[in-house]
Amino acid sequence: PKPSESDQTMSSNKEDSKWLNFLFGGSSGMMATCIVQPIDLVKTRMQLSGEGGTAAAHRGPLSAVSNIVRQEGALRLYTGLSAALLRQATYTTTRLGVYSTLMQTLQTEDGAPLPFYKKAFAGMAAGGIGAVVGNPAEVALVRMTADGRLPAAERRNYTNGLNAVARIAREEGVLTLWRGTSPTVARAMALNCTQLASYSQVKQWMLTTPYFVDGILCHFAASLVSGFLSTVVSLPIDMAKTRLQNMNQMSCGNMPYKGMMDVWGKTVAQEGFFSLWKGFTPYFFRLAPHTILTFLFVEQMNTLYNKFSGHDRSSSL
Repeated sequence: PKPSESDQTMSSNKEDSKWLNFLFGGSSGMMATCIVQPIDLVKTRMQLSGEGGTAAAHRGPLSAVSNIVRQEGALRLYTGLSAALLRQATYTTTRLGVYSTLMQTLQTEDGAPLPFYKKAFAGMAAGGIGAVVGNPAEVALVRMTADGRLPAAERRNYTNGLNAVARIAREEGVLTLWRGTSPTVARAMALNCTQLASYSQVKQWMLTTPYFVDGILCHFAASLVSGFLSTVVSLPIDMAKTRLQNMNQMSCGNMPYKGMMDVWGKTVAQEGFFSLWKGFTPYFFRLAPHTILTFLFVEQMNTLYNKFSGHDRSSSL
């Protein structure tokens, strides 16, 4: 039988919903990044401080900010913004788009909330796929934010994110753009499993209480919990990823690290176990606001789209 007009409209709305998952996801991540980029730079500098057992350059996040502003200028806090936006345009567009699409695909016809393990699976899958897509921008971002700590003669002096990607491919080979992919994928899977699934689960629980409605306060509280849990789980992997992606060949011709486990082993031996969580404060104050802002922007984009389009597109988060 020929599909009815209502069936065709529903099908069209579903297709619109799929590409909007990617559009809203990437846009929200880029907007949040414009606000938190200085914190990300401080986090990277702290993770590289004291590497190899050398004296730490920064005593804490405030010391790092003070040193960067004094030695390099205030605008250097936004070093790597172009690479960060490129990363959001690739990584976050993919991860949030894939997650929302998987959540819609896994949803049963009765509309019942998904069990936590399905949310965790969707988060891990979205994170892994997004990490592979976004790794070139990730390498560019790490190098650009770390460049200022190097002696002037050793700096790479990339002019922007695209320039960094192009020069890395030309000077070191295309595969260098996927250096550190294993810890990047591991971090993304752990981060997104924790961040996306915990946000969905906490938000679902809050809406069962008499204290919350599906609005900004609920979204803020759920994303704050999600940001803290994500920091604890993903920071050791992020630290290993940062050191792998920033490493240079030593004078003997070897690389400082063979992989993620080697980074962890040498870091614990030379700097202590809790150095795996080095930069916790700036990482949390970067990840939590970014998580909060990203989810708030996504939820508000959905609300505004429904208001002005006349559709009833429910959030998949």
